[in-house]
Amino acid sequence: MPGLLKGLEGTNMALHLLCVGGEDHALRIPFLAALQSRGLRVSAAGTGAVSAFAKTGIPYHQYQFDRFGVGFADRAAMGQLARLVKSARPDVIQTFDTKPNLFAPLTLRGSVPVVRTINGMGWVFSSTELRALAFRPVYLAMQRLAACWTAATVFQNKADSSFFQRHRLLGKSSSVIIGSSGIDVGAFEAAQARTAPPGELRAELGLGDAEIVLTVSRLTVQKGITTLLEAAKLVHEVRPNVRFLLVGPRESEGPFAVGQALIEAHAPYVIATGARSDIPALLGIADLFAFPTEYREGIPRVLLEAGLAGVPIVASRMPGCDDVVREDWNGKLVAPRDPRALAASILDLLQDSTRAKTMGQRSINVVRKEFDLNVVADRYAELYTQLLSRSYSSGWRAAAHSSSEVQ
Repeated sequence: MPGLLKGLEGTNMALHLLCVGGEDHALRIPFLAALQSRGLRVSAAGTGAVSAFAKTGIPYHQYQFDRFGVGFADRAAMGQLARLVKSARPDVIQTFDTKPNLFAPLTLRGSVPVVRTINGMGWVFSSTELRALAFRPVYLAMQRLAACWTAATVFQNKADSSFFQRHRLLGKSSSVIIGSSGIDVGAFEAAQARTAPPGELRAELGLGDAEIVLTVSRLTVQKGITTLLEAAKLVHEVRPNVRFLLVGPRESEGPFAVGQALIEAHAPYVIATGARSDIPALLGIADLFAFPTEYREGIPRVLLEAGLAGVPIVASRMPGCDDVVREDWNGKLVAPRDPRALAASILDLLQDSTRAKTMGQRSINVVRKEFDLNVVADRYAELYTQLLSRSYSSGWRAAAHSSSEVQ
């Protein structure tokens, strides 16, 4: 707070931040609330439902884009964003997710300072499909162009920062690494304390006394779910009492979704629950957390939740994952798309529960120290303050409040 107030000295008004994201923008409500508590005036825009923001006191603007496609719909989305900014008149715009990170700079072209957070490299740099490979040069060109009108770029992991520097995707904008969007440690621990007895949850899900391997993820190929299903079969052959609990949406994932029939082929040792809101309770009954992503993640929030819950982790050796999990210290890292390696690491930890519990306990302090929401919010607030100070000297703020600048 003191740093923010110092940065705003003489302006006689709170910095207005518009945070732009996609359909899961509601997950950033704690982050936005933390910024509010530091004296910022915060509003948000995303493609998700308005209802999640209704009781937060954070003004929310809904716009639309197709995260699976390109073309006319993207132009329409950029037009919506331009009108929204013209109406909201923010001092700084913060963007998350691939398309918003491109839409805002390309639409506003310097009329408002834009901070883009690279929370993963997305499908284009995660998939080995020909379509993805073919689109990579286009993505690089668009990022270079967007950098011309980007005030600052935030990376959530070291690998993505190195990639952008190596491919000269930053232009003259500044950059910084801020791990994750933060996790509200107090709120998570309070949610853990409110959970029902483990026996009730086990009975609800038909788990009995089984060992539980939990995965919380979109049920897509890119998130490694097909690899996990193959690994689950291998684990089941050795330890038939293990149950794999898959928690997350499937139907909303379009062409990337794993087929329901494929999941059902692995019953009864694989149980898909759909999306759920009681993740702290589910982590409370988990023996192990598996995250077999093939995706270039930013910092996966679910890894932070698993770590804070003290659950040992087996994850892919991918950017973002290896910023949280240290091999044989608080979990294990395996090559993506390798079901045998995944199964072997899962079995290794299940067969040595004492070692696994020790690993899980180590993660708790890592998350509290490095990824706590208050640490993250302080760093973002200071970044915005610095940008606002610079915008006064450059005339950026005046341009942002001129209706003729945003077309």
